[in-house]
Amino acid sequence: MCQLLGMNCATPTDITFSFRGFSQRAGVTSDHCDGFGIAFFEDKTCRLFIDNKSAIESPIAELIRNYPIKSRNVIAHIRKATQGKITLENAHPFVRELWGRQWVFAHNGDLHGFKPRLSGRFVPVGNTDSEYAFCYLLDHLVERFGYHEPSLEDVFEVLEEISPEIAEYGTFNFCLSNGQALFSYAVTKLHWVSRSYPFRPAHLIDLDVEIDFREVTSPEDRVAVITTEPLTHNEDWKAFQPGQLMLFREGHLIKQAKTHIERLLREALDPSLRRVTKADVY
Repeated sequence: MCQLLGMNCATPTDITFSFRGFSQRAGVTSDHCDGFGIAFFEDKTCRLFIDNKSAIESPIAELIRNYPIKSRNVIAHIRKATQGKITLENAHPFVRELWGRQWVFAHNGDLHGFKPRLSGRFVPVGNTDSEYAFCYLLDHLVERFGYHEPSLEDVFEVLEEISPEIAEYGTFNFCLSNGQALFSYAVTKLHWVSRSYPFRPAHLIDLDVEIDFREVTSPEDRVAVITTEPLTHNEDWKAFQPGQLMLFREGHLIKQAKTHIERLLREALDPSLRRVTKADVY
Protein backbone atom coordinates (compact mmCIF):
# COMPACT_ATOMS: atom_id res chain seq x y z
CA MET A 1 0.00 0.00 0.00
CA CYS A 2 0.94 3.68 -0.01
CA GLN A 3 2.41 6.12 2.49
CA LEU A 4 1.14 9.52 3.60
CA LEU A 5 2.77 12.74 4.75
CA GLY A 6 0.90 15.78 6.05
CA MET A 7 1.97 19.05 7.64
CA ASN A 8 -0.07 21.71 9.43
CA CYS A 9 1.60 24.90 10.67
CA ALA A 10 0.99 28.12 12.57
CA THR A 11 3.13 30.08 10.08
CA PRO A 12 4.10 29.27 6.47
CA THR A 13 6.77 26.56 6.64
CA ASP A 14 8.66 24.47 4.11
CA ILE A 15 8.59 20.67 4.16
CA THR A 16 11.91 19.98 2.43
CA PHE A 17 13.52 18.23 5.44
CA SER A 18 10.62 15.83 5.98
CA PHE A 19 10.09 15.24 2.26
CA ARG A 20 13.75 14.33 1.73
CA GLY A 21 13.37 11.45 4.16
CA PHE A 22 9.85 10.52 3.09
CA SER A 23 10.75 10.30 -0.61
CA GLN A 24 13.50 7.76 0.12
CA ARG A 25 10.69 5.27 0.74
CA ALA A 26 9.92 5.41 -2.98
CA GLY A 27 12.66 2.97 -3.97
CA VAL A 28 15.57 3.30 -1.52
CA THR A 29 14.35 2.32 1.97
CA SER A 30 11.00 0.92 0.78
CA ASP A 31 9.21 0.07 -2.47
CA HIS A 32 6.49 2.72 -2.88
CA CYS A 33 7.51 3.39 -6.48
CA ASP A 34 4.22 3.79 -8.39
CA GLY A 35 3.98 7.58 -8.47
CA PHE A 36 3.97 10.46 -6.04
CA GLY A 37 2.27 13.77 -5.41
CA ILE A 38 2.33 16.76 -3.10
CA ALA A 39 -0.01 19.72 -2.59
CA PHE A 40 0.90 23.04 -0.96
CA PHE A 41 -1.95 25.29 0.13
CA GLU A 42 -1.89 29.03 -0.34
CA ASP A 43 -5.09 30.24 1.32
CA LYS A 44 -8.05 28.76 -0.63
CA THR A 45 -6.06 27.17 -3.43
CA CYS A 46 -3.04 24.92 -3.73
CA ARG A 47 -0.01 24.15 -5.82
CA LEU A 48 -0.27 20.53 -6.90
CA PHE A 49 2.67 18.46 -8.19
CA ILE A 50 2.05 14.86 -9.30
CA ASP A 51 3.97 12.29 -11.33
CA ASN A 52 3.51 8.63 -12.25
CA LYS A 53 7.25 8.18 -11.75
CA SER A 54 8.59 7.33 -8.31
CA ALA A 55 9.64 10.13 -5.97
CA ILE A 56 13.24 8.95 -6.37
CA GLU A 57 13.26 9.08 -10.19
CA SER A 58 10.97 12.06 -10.78
CA PRO A 59 12.58 15.41 -11.63
CA ILE A 60 9.51 17.02 -10.05
CA ALA A 61 10.28 15.33 -6.73
CA GLU A 62 13.88 16.51 -7.00
CA LEU A 63 12.56 20.06 -7.35
CA ILE A 64 10.45 19.65 -4.21
CA ARG A 65 13.41 18.31 -2.23
CA ASN A 66 15.39 21.44 -3.02
CA TYR A 67 12.77 24.19 -3.39
CA PRO A 68 11.51 25.46 -0.01
CA ILE A 69 7.87 26.20 -0.84
CA LYS A 70 6.26 27.55 2.31
CA SER A 71 2.72 26.65 3.30
CA ARG A 72 0.48 26.22 6.35
CA ASN A 73 -0.99 22.95 5.05
CA VAL A 74 0.75 20.30 2.94
CA ILE A 75 -0.29 16.78 1.90
CA ALA A 76 2.10 14.36 0.16
CA HIS A 77 1.74 10.76 -1.00
CA ILE A 78 3.98 8.01 -2.39
CA ARG A 79 2.10 5.23 -4.12
CA LYS A 80 2.33 1.46 -4.10
CA ALA A 81 -0.55 0.58 -6.38
CA THR A 82 -3.24 -1.86 -5.25
CA GLN A 83 -6.11 -0.61 -7.45
CA GLY A 84 -5.85 1.41 -10.66
CA LYS A 85 -3.07 1.56 -13.23
CA ILE A 86 0.16 3.48 -12.70
CA THR A 87 -0.99 6.58 -14.55
CA LEU A 88 -1.05 10.29 -13.83
CA GLU A 89 -4.81 10.39 -13.20
CA ASN A 90 -4.37 7.83 -10.39
CA ALA A 91 -1.63 9.78 -8.60
CA HIS A 92 -2.55 11.25 -5.21
CA PRO A 93 -3.34 13.78 -3.82
CA PHE A 94 -6.69 14.43 -5.48
CA VAL A 95 -8.19 17.92 -5.63
CA ARG A 96 -11.79 19.16 -5.87
CA GLU A 97 -13.54 22.51 -5.30
CA LEU A 98 -16.15 22.83 -2.55
CA TRP A 99 -17.57 26.02 -1.00
CA GLY A 100 -15.15 28.19 -2.94
CA ARG A 101 -12.09 26.32 -1.68
CA GLN A 102 -9.95 23.54 -3.02
CA TRP A 103 -10.02 20.34 -0.99
CA VAL A 104 -7.08 17.93 -1.12
CA PHE A 105 -7.22 14.23 -0.21
CA ALA A 106 -4.70 11.38 -0.13
CA HIS A 107 -5.38 7.80 0.96
CA ASN A 108 -3.32 4.86 2.14
CA GLY A 109 -5.10 1.53 1.99
CA ASP A 110 -7.22 -0.80 -0.10
CA LEU A 111 -11.04 -0.74 -0.20
CA HIS A 112 -12.59 -3.94 -1.54
CA GLY A 113 -15.84 -3.66 -3.47
CA PHE A 114 -16.30 0.01 -2.61
CA LYS A 115 -18.19 1.51 -5.58
CA PRO A 116 -20.51 4.12 -4.08
CA ARG A 117 -23.40 5.74 -5.88
CA LEU A 118 -22.25 9.29 -6.42
CA SER A 119 -24.41 12.36 -6.96
CA GLY A 120 -22.57 13.39 -10.11
CA ARG A 121 -21.20 16.61 -8.67
CA PHE A 122 -17.89 14.90 -7.79
CA VAL A 123 -16.75 12.29 -10.31
CA PRO A 124 -13.51 10.28 -10.29
CA VAL A 125 -11.04 11.09 -13.07
CA GLY A 126 -9.05 7.90 -12.55
CA ASN A 127 -10.09 4.45 -11.43
CA THR A 128 -8.81 4.09 -7.87
CA ASP A 129 -10.82 3.21 -4.78
CA SER A 130 -9.16 6.24 -3.16
CA GLU A 131 -10.65 8.81 -5.53
CA TYR A 132 -14.08 7.18 -5.24
CA ALA A 133 -13.83 7.50 -1.46
CA PHE A 134 -12.89 11.18 -1.76
CA CYS A 135 -15.85 11.93 -4.03
CA TYR A 136 -18.13 10.02 -1.67
CA LEU A 137 -16.93 12.03 1.37
CA LEU A 138 -17.51 15.31 -0.46
CA ASP A 139 -20.97 14.17 -1.54
CA HIS A 140 -21.87 13.58 2.10
CA LEU A 141 -20.60 17.00 3.11
CA VAL A 142 -22.81 18.65 0.47
CA GLU A 143 -25.74 16.43 1.45
CA ARG A 144 -25.39 17.53 5.07
CA PHE A 145 -24.60 21.24 4.64
CA GLY A 146 -25.77 22.19 1.18
CA TYR A 147 -24.09 25.25 -0.26
CA HIS A 148 -23.34 27.00 3.06
CA GLU A 149 -19.81 26.37 4.29
CA PRO A 150 -19.85 24.70 7.72
CA SER A 151 -17.38 25.08 10.57
CA LEU A 152 -14.38 22.79 10.80
CA GLU A 153 -16.01 21.17 13.83
CA ASP A 154 -19.12 20.37 11.78
CA VAL A 155 -16.99 18.82 9.04
CA PHE A 156 -15.20 16.80 11.70
CA GLU A 157 -18.51 15.37 12.92
CA VAL A 158 -19.45 14.16 9.42
CA LEU A 159 -16.02 12.61 8.89
CA GLU A 160 -16.30 10.96 12.29
CA GLU A 161 -19.54 9.30 11.16
CA ILE A 162 -18.61 8.34 7.61
CA SER A 163 -14.94 7.31 7.88
CA PRO A 164 -15.47 4.14 9.98
CA GLU A 165 -18.25 3.05 7.62
CA ILE A 166 -15.99 3.36 4.58
CA ALA A 167 -13.25 1.58 6.55
CA GLU A 168 -15.46 -1.51 6.78
CA TYR A 169 -14.50 -2.15 3.15
CA GLY A 170 -10.79 -2.37 3.95
CA THR A 171 -7.93 -0.13 5.03
CA PHE A 172 -8.79 3.58 5.13
CA ASN A 173 -6.04 5.93 6.30
CA PHE A 174 -6.23 9.45 4.90
CA CYS A 175 -5.22 13.10 5.09
CA LEU A 176 -7.70 15.80 4.02
CA SER A 177 -7.37 19.59 3.97
CA ASN A 178 -9.18 22.66 2.70
CA GLY A 179 -6.32 25.04 3.44
CA GLN A 180 -7.70 26.01 6.85
CA ALA A 181 -6.81 22.83 8.73
CA LEU A 182 -5.76 19.22 8.30
CA PHE A 183 -7.95 16.19 9.04
CA SER A 184 -6.27 12.80 9.49
CA TYR A 185 -7.84 9.39 10.04
CA ALA A 186 -6.25 5.99 10.57
CA VAL A 187 -7.39 2.42 10.95
CA THR A 188 -3.89 0.91 10.75
CA LYS A 189 -0.78 3.13 10.70
CA LEU A 190 -0.42 6.87 11.13
CA HIS A 191 1.94 8.74 13.44
CA TRP A 192 2.26 12.41 14.34
CA VAL A 193 4.68 14.74 16.06
CA SER A 194 4.45 18.36 17.20
CA ARG A 195 7.40 20.72 16.82
CA SER A 196 7.34 23.98 18.77
CA TYR A 197 9.49 26.43 20.72
CA PRO A 198 12.03 25.66 22.11
CA PHE A 199 12.85 23.58 19.04
CA ARG A 200 15.37 20.74 18.95
CA PRO A 201 17.56 18.99 16.39
CA ALA A 202 16.02 16.12 14.39
CA HIS A 203 17.70 13.30 12.45
CA LEU A 204 16.02 11.45 9.57
CA ILE A 205 15.55 7.68 9.70
CA ASP A 206 15.68 7.12 5.92
CA LEU A 207 18.62 9.42 5.17
CA ASP A 208 21.69 10.53 7.13
CA VAL A 209 20.54 14.12 7.42
CA GLU A 210 20.07 16.19 10.57
CA ILE A 211 18.65 19.67 11.07
CA ASP A 212 18.73 21.91 14.12
CA PHE A 213 15.30 23.54 14.04
CA ARG A 214 16.49 26.16 16.55
CA GLU A 215 18.54 27.73 13.76
CA VAL A 216 15.68 28.08 11.25
CA THR A 217 12.60 28.83 13.39
CA SER A 218 11.10 31.53 15.59
CA PRO A 219 9.07 31.31 18.83
CA GLU A 220 5.87 31.86 16.79
CA ASP A 221 6.40 28.71 14.72
CA ARG A 222 4.52 25.51 15.50
CA VAL A 223 4.37 22.49 13.21
CA ALA A 224 2.44 19.22 13.31
CA VAL A 225 3.71 16.47 11.00
CA ILE A 226 1.61 13.40 10.23
CA THR A 227 3.04 10.39 8.43
CA THR A 228 2.54 6.66 8.00
CA GLU A 229 5.82 5.74 9.70
CA PRO A 230 7.97 8.08 11.85
CA LEU A 231 10.47 10.11 9.87
CA THR A 232 13.07 10.81 12.58
CA HIS A 233 14.95 8.89 15.26
CA ASN A 234 14.96 11.46 18.04
CA GLU A 235 11.45 12.93 18.22
CA ASP A 236 8.40 11.91 20.23
CA TRP A 237 6.18 10.38 17.54
CA LYS A 238 2.72 9.35 18.69
CA ALA A 239 0.69 6.60 17.02
CA PHE A 240 -2.95 7.08 16.04
CA GLN A 241 -5.29 4.62 17.70
CA PRO A 242 -7.16 2.39 15.25
CA GLY A 243 -10.22 4.26 13.99
CA GLN A 244 -9.05 7.62 15.33
CA LEU A 245 -9.78 10.93 13.60
CA MET A 246 -7.73 14.05 14.38
CA LEU A 247 -8.07 17.71 13.42
CA PHE A 248 -4.97 19.94 13.32
CA ARG A 249 -5.00 23.72 13.02
CA GLU A 250 -2.10 26.18 13.31
CA GLY A 251 0.15 23.32 14.38
CA HIS A 252 -2.12 22.28 17.25
CA LEU A 253 -4.18 19.14 17.68
CA ILE A 254 -7.54 20.80 18.37
CA LYS A 255 -9.95 17.86 18.19
CA GLN A 256 -9.75 14.07 18.22
CA ALA A 257 -12.13 11.15 18.33
CA LYS A 258 -11.43 7.61 19.42
CA THR A 259 -12.62 4.53 17.62
CA HIS A 260 -16.29 3.64 17.95
CA ILE A 261 -15.92 0.02 19.03
CA GLU A 262 -19.40 -0.40 20.46
CA ARG A 263 -21.11 1.12 17.41
CA LEU A 264 -19.07 -1.02 15.02
CA LEU A 265 -20.00 -4.14 16.98
CA ARG A 266 -23.69 -3.20 16.77
CA GLU A 267 -23.37 -2.66 13.02
CA ALA A 268 -21.68 -6.04 12.61
CA LEU A 269 -24.73 -7.62 14.25
CA ASP A 270 -27.22 -5.49 12.33
CA PRO A 271 -25.98 -4.40 8.84
CA SER A 272 -29.08 -2.18 8.43
CA LEU A 273 -27.48 0.29 10.86
CA ARG A 274 -24.66 1.07 8.41
CA ARG A 275 -24.77 4.31 6.47
CA VAL A 276 -22.90 2.54 3.65
CA THR A 277 -24.69 -0.74 2.88
CA LYS A 278 -24.62 -3.23 0.02
CA ALA A 279 -27.65 -1.41 -1.41
CA ASP A 280 -25.56 1.75 -1.71
CA VAL A 281 -22.90 0.29 -4.01
CA TYR A 282 -22.82 -1.01 -7.54
